[in-house]
Amino acid sequence: MHMPIASTPRRALRVARPVLPLSLLLPLLAWGAPQSNAQWTTVANNGNLIPSSTCAPSAPTPACRTFNSFNQPSVNRAGLVVFRARSRGGSGQGEPLQGIYRRNMAAGGAIIRVLDRTTVVPQPNNRGTTFRETPAFPRIDATSSTVATRGNHPPVWQVVDDAGEVVEQVGTNGVYANPFGPVVTGESRLGSVPAFSFFQVPEQPGTAFDIIPGAPSVTRRDTIVFKGNYTVGTTSKTGVYYRRLTNTPFPIANGAPLSPGSGTLPVVLIANSDSYIPGTATHFGSTAPPTAAGSRMVFLGVDNEDQPTAGGIYLAPLAQPLPALRALVRIGDHVPGEATGQRFRQLGEGLSFDGRFVAFWGAWGLETEPLVLTCPDDGNADLLAFCRQQYPNGHTVQVPVHQGMFVHDTVLHRTWAIAKSPTTFSTFLFWTFSGQVPGEATEEDGEPARWRSAAFVSVSGLPSSPLFRAAFKARKGPLVGGSYVDLVDGIYLRPAIVPALRTLAATGMPGTALDPKAVDPDTGVALPITSVGIEREGFRGSQLVINASMASEEAGWAGIYLTRVR
Repeated sequence: MHMPIASTPRRALRVARPVLPLSLLLPLLAWGAPQSNAQWTTVANNGNLIPSSTCAPSAPTPACRTFNSFNQPSVNRAGLVVFRARSRGGSGQGEPLQGIYRRNMAAGGAIIRVLDRTTVVPQPNNRGTTFRETPAFPRIDATSSTVATRGNHPPVWQVVDDAGEVVEQVGTNGVYANPFGPVVTGESRLGSVPAFSFFQVPEQPGTAFDIIPGAPSVTRRDTIVFKGNYTVGTTSKTGVYYRRLTNTPFPIANGAPLSPGSGTLPVVLIANSDSYIPGTATHFGSTAPPTAAGSRMVFLGVDNEDQPTAGGIYLAPLAQPLPALRALVRIGDHVPGEATGQRFRQLGEGLSFDGRFVAFWGAWGLETEPLVLTCPDDGNADLLAFCRQQYPNGHTVQVPVHQGMFVHDTVLHRTWAIAKSPTTFSTFLFWTFSGQVPGEATEEDGEPARWRSAAFVSVSGLPSSPLFRAAFKARKGPLVGGSYVDLVDGIYLRPAIVPALRTLAATGMPGTALDPKAVDPDTGVALPITSVGIEREGFRGSQLVINASMASEEAGWAGIYLTRVR
């Protein structure tokens, strides 16, 4: 049995070494040469009981369940890990437990529940609504313990008229964070309710966001940064925003303030569909969920999501509305290390940003190879059935032959290539079928179910230094006849001092390299690693976290694992 983890495809790597004077390199040699083998510590695995309102680990009951699968984790510089995970469901066990959890690895603390499906959505909530789903991976501030996550749920607010009759029920998704201890509502689909106008789309008074897609970011302990979709008439709009939270209840006319709250500071617009791409007369047609660090954020914005011809990766201060955007890497820019005329045609959405360095995926050239995608065997039953109905014979996509992982230095204004295809790797892109099935009551992604690709990379610069480390996911094995042959998926580290790639974990390796408990209980033989994952905030300072699954025909295991990179 296979314990799946959610992940997305990556592209091939090629190493580029920064040309730095010896005077800059010598003070950094104290960091030492790269480790030959990573030493992993278990954050959580399938042997851990899930902390919940119905199960106390000190006194297990039939309601207690263990973890079954894990999504990609995030970590702050102090070693506080946050992750999304779930238990088994069905077979008389009812709905699976699913939620957001954290563990302080520096203090060796216990696994703590942040929220799950039994948690009441924080105020505003006059219906006692509980969470239904946390559809994206959670994120954590690099320098504090604040966690931010997206949450879906039934309506939280019942609007009544003067006669006490129910007019409507609203508020089915939002952003939730814990900057002051308890989880509070940082942003909600309640902007159309006059009492909560601070949640509204700032450029469209009285309009609520339809959905906050992707994973919201958090910085400065109290500031959430996110992408928001909304509708004006029949026109769909999108933009990137931030909101600063305060430790203040939500005021209610003729009623007691709602507590805990996040204050009444309004949402601030950075850029939207009506903003011009800098240097052009073209509006942004698409923006991607941003990433923030310190007092700045980065995001991908292009004219056309499917076939971009303008736009790129932009840096913006978290200051006044509609700040001047600084282009870091643009569609059409020269690809580092390639011949003149080789220019970026695509840039990835999943940006990793540590305040100075930005890591991203990019592709160039016209060469592509066909890849046949087949519906997965594990996951949501309705989603699987819809996938098989739509693509009974698979779905063919064209994968760029020339793609890679890159890091841009916002101080030196220079971009480095850290890996490229088709030299060492076949691809950095990973595909999943996700979204909302037509007629489904839940909204896994708030967008129609379809095939999506993603690339995974995380960057961590050395303190006060022009050197960086980066970890990414990539695949080895040629693409033949629409399928990868002898494929190996791995997490690879590009060190700072000697930028020769290291394998941190890869499919086919014994699972005991990560977790001593990853063995077949009947034979005692180590289970092979079958999948690995990393996200954009999986590498902070010296802390690096991944998720992995190990399985054979008879047994399976999964977990979250941390190593320290020096």
